[in-house]
Amino acid sequence: MKRAGQKVVDETETPGTSQTSKKQKTNLYGSGFVECDPCTMMDWGSLPHHVILRVFQFLTLVDRARASSVCRRWNEVFHIPDLWRRFEFELSQPATSYLKSTHPDLIQQIIKRHADHLQYVSFKVDSSTESAEAACDILSQLVNCSIKTLGLISTAKPSFMNVSKAHFASALTVVFVNSKSLSSIKIDDTPLDDPSLKVLVANNSDTLKLLKMSSCPHVSPAGILCVADQCHGLKELALNYYILSDELLLALSSEKHVDLEHLRIDVVSENPGQVQFHTIKKQSWDALVRHSPKVNIVMYFFLYEDEFDAFFREETPVTHLYFGRAVSKAMLGRIGMNCPRLIELVVCANGLQPLDDELIQIAERCKNLTAMGLGECEVTCRGFIEFVKMCGGRLTQLSIMEEVLIPDSDYSLDRLHLEVSKHLGRMWFPDMMPTW
Repeated sequence: MKRAGQKVVDETETPGTSQTSKKQKTNLYGSGFVECDPCTMMDWGSLPHHVILRVFQFLTLVDRARASSVCRRWNEVFHIPDLWRRFEFELSQPATSYLKSTHPDLIQQIIKRHADHLQYVSFKVDSSTESAEAACDILSQLVNCSIKTLGLISTAKPSFMNVSKAHFASALTVVFVNSKSLSSIKIDDTPLDDPSLKVLVANNSDTLKLLKMSSCPHVSPAGILCVADQCHGLKELALNYYILSDELLLALSSEKHVDLEHLRIDVVSENPGQVQFHTIKKQSWDALVRHSPKVNIVMYFFLYEDEFDAFFREETPVTHLYFGRAVSKAMLGRIGMNCPRLIELVVCANGLQPLDDELIQIAERCKNLTAMGLGECEVTCRGFIEFVKMCGGRLTQLSIMEEVLIPDSDYSLDRLHLEVSKHLGRMWFPDMMPTW
């Protein structure tokens, strides 16, 4: 049986003619030869729409626009609504940014022809105020949109914070009012305010599932409480600690709420030494975990050592802890005593006091711990091996800088990695650079 597309040689052809009249090429996948006949070459314009669409989805925006000029069929695919469901606007100032800015003409074409097709939209802006204002201008024009996912991303410093609150709120309100199906919103480091949240809730309370709004200084605890009271399908929430309250946790624990899956809390020192952090009651944490027993509670700390007083003095159901600045031995001791649900712990810095006792206590009491990272800290080789031995094979991630480990009379660094590998059940070496 002949393969489709293969040329059949006429049996009446003069012997030797087919060998002299055909060009041969080496097969890249072997040593054989295949014929290259213009009559059998692929007609790219006749590819099915769904194949061309799939190719376009892998192209950058510029290449996609160029490909649309290949032929009429490719241009038709370029305007298929499915191709414009997901789009990222890149806005930058050429003199100061590495981003390739989306061409203004293409932006206007999208607004004119595809605004009602957009569903998954993000804006990536550089550090300039002009780029953030341009993003707001585009948002203001999406009056026919039905967006489901919206992300505002600053690639350097938070440039959206330089936009006037009125301009930002006005632009965001256009999307909140017209979409009515928003399920995922990521608007960190923006001048979002309480009135904007009320508009969001009024129009999208039945669909909102994910809200990330860390570092939004114009949002008050009352604003986020309004979201918790009305958006009963909320599954993921990210916010700053100053917004967190007992009332908010209790609202998220009410019977009308679905189970919360992910709660991220950023604890940041805005004015070192001038802010006294409030304490969340154990009863409020307990209510949340009873209602959502599988919730991941992730806390990122960027505090100075004398600012930790309000945290972990009682049992706290945190699952993931990241310390971006130095944290004291006493604080790590409290974690070992009061964080039984802990799954992951990353300590970027501590000081010059070995953490042997604190790590062993964490291994004893945090039975769910599977990931550990240590940066500028110290632990003796003996203490580290004892920690690993107690955790065993459940430590799926162990990222420790070599400089952290202090050789002692029992273990050299060479012997340590063999001993640790034995207890982990896999080959392990200290990291020259942490992977977290």
